Amino acid sequence: MLDDSSLDSIEISTEKGLKIRISKAASHGHAAPVAGQQAVPVGVGVAVPVPTTSAPQQPVVGVAMPVDPAVAAMVASTLTDIKSPMVGTYYGAAEPGGKPFVSVGSHVAKGQVLCIIEAMKIMNEIESEHAGVVKEVGATDAHPVEFGQVLFRIDTTSGHTVQDAR
Repeated sequence: MLDDSSLDSIEISTEKGLKIRISKAASHGHAAPVAGQQAVPVGVGVAVPVPTTSAPQQPVVGVAMPVDPAVAAMVASTLTDIKSPMVGTYYGAAEPGGKPFVSVGSHVAKGQVLCIIEAMKIMNEIESEHAGVVKEVGATDAHPVEFGQVLFRIDTTSGHTVQDAR
């Protein structure tokens, strides 16, 4: 696929720090070795992590397990994404080293502050749009976030009652 384009390489990064780079190899049929790893024939479908200095190296998963679409849809329908309304720097606490506003497992109320995003030297409080339980935090403290990036996934069907924080 890369041979048919004018691109020399493609790099894909996940929110959790995993990076995968695919480059045109000098000799067709084999991938170039990366940092002491053995070369693998092209087309085998193996992901090769690119080492980064900012995040620990993630394990490589070789085979994706099939997921029942009905189960995936049911799980996804119970979670609500809270997305970043702006580009900026994510802060999970009011001050460096302070107690986080929320963490995985925290019960949150509608209107409760979840985090702060600094944009153009202005600190913007991001509030929960729903009551529920935080199931996932999608940003790292003091790191940049993009517009529309998922900051939190909240289970709104947890069955508990939390008063509106406003």
